[in-house]
Amino acid sequence: MTLEANRIRLIMELRKQGITQSDVLGAIERVPREAFVPETFQDQAYENMALPIGSGQTISQPAVVAFMTQGLDVGPRMRVLEIGTGSGYQAAILAKLCRRLYSIERHKELLSTAEEKFRELRINNITAKAGDGTLGWPEQAPFDRIIVTAAATREIPRTLIDQLAPDGIMIAPMGDTARDQHLYKFTFDEAREIQTERMWPVRFVPLVGDDASESSG
Repeated sequence: MTLEANRIRLIMELRKQGITQSDVLGAIERVPREAFVPETFQDQAYENMALPIGSGQTISQPAVVAFMTQGLDVGPRMRVLEIGTGSGYQAAILAKLCRRLYSIERHKELLSTAEEKFRELRINNITAKAGDGTLGWPEQAPFDRIIVTAAATREIPRTLIDQLAPDGIMIAPMGDTARDQHLYKFTFDEAREIQTERMWPVRFVPLVGDDASESSG
């Protein structure tokens, strides 16, 4: 099958799995996943599976990208923060849906490659930097939406929660071990207390501070 045929097949598969938002499906259809995977894996670009991208990191499974994006419920006027640029694929999807995406990546070589892809694809509403994602991007806060593509063990850093707008949504994986991870949706109630909703089982690399690594976008 051609890449285009495989892309159509993937979109159909995502529909069957519960991705119902047409703007999310449209963004996935318009962003060429093959541009974000190493040449060795080009023929697997539209398989519903994670693939290695170097530096011990992966490009996330399309279904996970789709579910996280749908859970964020991004609007065209929103400012979004992404923790873990990774390959840049998740960022490219979100950039189709929001006004401005801010993305942080620890691995400078991954960030450089992702930024090159953004330029090639003429995606102009992404601002990215190298740094510690657990600190967020306070100079640009608050954010309407925050997406974390690495797993915290017990709780999301308070620094990230504090950078979320009062009516914002954050999607992030958490779990004590890789086998016990789930995506969680974080929102605020009227008293500005954080509310947590457990969503789907996933498997991400750990979310850590300056002494280790993160990313799986």
